[in-house]
Amino acid sequence: MIGKLKGVVDSFGEDFVILDVSGVGYIAHCSARTLQRMPKVGEAAELSIETHVREDMIRLYGFRSDAEREWFRLLQTVQGVGARVALAILSVLEPDALANAIATGDKGTISRAPGVGPRLAARLTAELKDKAPAFAPVDPALIALTGAVEEGAAPRPVADAISALVNLGYPQVQAASAIAAALKVAEEGAEAKVLIRLGLRELAR
Repeated sequence: MIGKLKGVVDSFGEDFVILDVSGVGYIAHCSARTLQRMPKVGEAAELSIETHVREDMIRLYGFRSDAEREWFRLLQTVQGVGARVALAILSVLEPDALANAIATGDKGTISRAPGVGPRLAARLTAELKDKAPAFAPVDPALIALTGAVEEGAAPRPVADAISALVNLGYPQVQAASAIAAALKVAEEGAEAKVLIRLGLRELAR
């Protein structure tokens, strides 16, 4: 099994890179994000590799970080997610952003990936929610807050503040994160307008 390749970039394809390792060209299929961050042709490169062996083929998947490879593996534990869909998700979300989206149940962000509809996004968040924090630092307060909002149990000023930021064009998870940060510095029982002001200050950083 191949776990890592270190060589020189030979050429690029639509969804792969050919890495020349001591005269042998290895085709590694990658996410769009990984391909965009690869060095230029002729330059040195290193990829973490996931090897898939089938009866009729051996396929290599390449990643710029071990974290991306671990997410590639984890995503495929969910029914309906194969290598192609896992790469599509990693093409639109960094590992840390993916961990946050899953931990906070942000199905809208996950469904931005081609091939991921609302039903599959819901399955991903449900099945991987407890595992996501192990793959990236996710604020427990943010998880608790988004859960309360989803269940309709969040205090009215908090829910109104998040809704106001969403109406201003911020994604749900970003708005919730900003208000979670605002709650840490606001006085207990702060009104929605105070939380909105503090949330906007957080988003402006």
